[in-house]
Amino acid sequence: MTKSRNPRIAFVASPIAEAEEARVRLAERYGDAAPTEADIIVALGGDGLMLQTLHAFMTSGKPIYGMHRGTVGFLMNDFREDGLAERLADAETTLIHPLLMCARDANGRAHEAYAINEVSLFRQKHQAARLRILIDGKERLAELVADGVMVATPAGSTAYNLSAQGPIIPIKAPLLALTPISPFRPRRWRGALLPDSARVVIEVLEADKRPVAAVADHDEVRDVRSVEVGMDHKIAIPMLFDPGHSLDERILREQFGY
Repeated sequence: MTKSRNPRIAFVASPIAEAEEARVRLAERYGDAAPTEADIIVALGGDGLMLQTLHAFMTSGKPIYGMHRGTVGFLMNDFREDGLAERLADAETTLIHPLLMCARDANGRAHEAYAINEVSLFRQKHQAARLRILIDGKERLAELVADGVMVATPAGSTAYNLSAQGPIIPIKAPLLALTPISPFRPRRWRGALLPDSARVVIEVLEADKRPVAAVADHDEVRDVRSVEVGMDHKIAIPMLFDPGHSLDERILREQFGY
């Protein structure tokens, strides 16, 4: 990122009063460039807004710096109006690679979507899903009976993945978490850690009787028959964090419960 003390900033905000009021004040103080002309994107809100911003500017190469003006702020820096240009110049960069999901539905149509946090498969009805899991073309689990399963990135490992008892992954670790959601059989299977080069294919068994939906962050495909998931290393999204409050540090703290 540029080390300029006067970067061109584009502000984006959640549609809530607290975030929008902050956007107006900051824009008056630091200027507000069009996103296409900006050096840096500053997102004001919570983690939901940050995910939307990461998706919107995924291929732009522009660094994204978040300030907490929402509910959950794990991916955000503390909010302060003073010294923003200096904070941006001193910020540390963390590169995030998204997952690419390719889901094939009951009509044979392929649907592609990116995920910053995770790709999840969920049962659509009262019956548990029956899933077959292949890693790099080799069957690793002939049948998983569960509410679903997810593939999570290091950045997403402290989100839904953690709630489903999945492992926390250090942000720079070249790993993915494969985590079951309420597994019934195999009863003791708690998931797996995979290299981030792995190609995960999940096939839906008895799909007509036990329909399954696939979700990449917020993009949902219903009645899927198979889903392929892999990390897209060609896309690298620069996220900016204040020194001492990096995403690496936050994920490490989560492992010690504070």
